[in-house]
Amino acid sequence: MDEERQIVVVQRAEHTTVVTGWRAVLLALGALLSGIAALVFLAFVFVGMALTIGAVLLVAVPVGIAFALATALLRRRG
Repeated sequence: MDEERQIVVVQRAEHTTVVTGWRAVLLALGALLSGIAALVFLAFVFVGMALTIGAVLLVAVPVGIAFALATALLRRRG
């Protein structure tokens, strides 16, 4: 019977490291978890930016409309 083994090959600066067995599983799990953590962090950043921009626009657009109406009403007609 052929036994399947986990193999991870890491190449850095022309130096190749082959990791097998439980160390390969831990290395792959660590890479997966760090990738998921990076995606979650980016999701929080983008959601925060969207909420901030939305809140600013929620205040700025009505203020701009009110300012435009006030200047149109108070403008001198001549």
